Amino acid sequence: MKGNIIKGFSKLHEQEKRRMVSGLCLHPEEAVRTMEQMIFTDEKLREKFMDLSENTISSHHLPYGIAPNFVINGNIFHVPMVIEESSVIAAAASAARFWSERGGFRITDLSATKVGHVYFRWFDQPALLKEKWTLIRPQLLHRLKDFTANMERRGGGVSKLELIDDSVRIDKLFRLKVSFETVDSMGANFINTCLEELARGLNEMLNTDEDTNRQLCQVVMAILSNYTDECTVTVEIGCEKKALKGITGGLNVQAFTDKVALAYEIASKDIYRATTHNKGIMNGIDAVLIATGNDFRAAEAAAHAYASRTGRYQALSWCSTDNNALYIRLRLPLSVGTVGGITNLHPLARLSLEILGNPNASELMGIVASVGLASNFAAIQSLVTTGIQKGHMKLHLTNILNILNATPQQRTEALVHFEGRTVSFAAVKAFLND
Repeated sequence: MKGNIIKGFSKLHEQEKRRMVSGLCLHPEEAVRTMEQMIFTDEKLREKFMDLSENTISSHHLPYGIAPNFVINGNIFHVPMVIEESSVIAAAASAARFWSERGGFRITDLSATKVGHVYFRWFDQPALLKEKWTLIRPQLLHRLKDFTANMERRGGGVSKLELIDDSVRIDKLFRLKVSFETVDSMGANFINTCLEELARGLNEMLNTDEDTNRQLCQVVMAILSNYTDECTVTVEIGCEKKALKGITGGLNVQAFTDKVALAYEIASKDIYRATTHNKGIMNGIDAVLIATGNDFRAAEAAAHAYASRTGRYQALSWCSTDNNALYIRLRLPLSVGTVGGITNLHPLARLSLEILGNPNASELMGIVASVGLASNFAAIQSLVTTGIQKGHMKLHLTNILNILNATPQQRTEALVHFEGRTVSFAAVKAFLND
């Protein structure tokens, strides 16, 4: 059913909003009941969740699971993941268990610098701006002292302030590039507050020529960048080829490693494969970010931009082999926080961090990246052996049985029947009908 323009929706009471939206559904009363059933009955939780966003009419729930046995830099983690896609947690857990006996996941490189920009147009000679820059730069930094004091006490703050000439790309355009260290906070609000103060400073110091009253500077916008190419993490796994026995799907070890290496090479050169390859990495990464209350949308944007940094979209992970060993590495930008934001508001986000041993932001970066690499390896291992659908559809069978309202007895018989058989919606429906 199509709707009409709604005026004053935000001012309606929560129940009135639900009632109005239910009018878009075929069965309005059932729609209201569904929305109300998904709201927490605990008043404190209800209030927290309903206030997290705007025009809230219900709560949306996703499965919260654990992928155990991640050995990362010698430490063991049992990682919370939130995802609805069948087999992602099972695959990550399987890869974690396998690599736990082969040295685990190793964080080989990590940096945590984040950047933001103040974009502005300069209507006079560039040389004059660069001359003025040496005078106003210390004044701009001084303006930030009150804003950065708390962050500096925690070991962070502004680490660099640069003037960038973008006039070659866009006429008269310049920007301030500001580098930040935000310690355990993702820091979005902190960064944007600092950038907006710098924008005010530019307006005050450069806006007009005192002699002619001519406008010299026009601030366009001040905003952080989600392309965190200076906030990256690299994780690797590797072992002797003979240690891969047991997961080669009937192939000899050399044939298996050759196919794995070729699969990674294809993902490095074919955009169709690279996109799906990286999506598999983000399956694991997003699930941990959601569980810990972090911004998975920012991580997705940064990862795919980073995959295109050479001008050609390619895989975020790569493989290398020699006569004796196989190594797989993943490097990507990843901005996370363990304090502030939703981590202080969402009970399961707080619990997730507690389950992980209350890591700092750098440690969480390593955990998240390791789960991404585990998901990636599990997918490649399936693709070059049994195919991706065998494990995926086996787990998806439960979802199909739920959709078809199978009885407990039918569920038991179906699980036995489809052991070793191809699972599809039509096949499961036919089995139940028979």
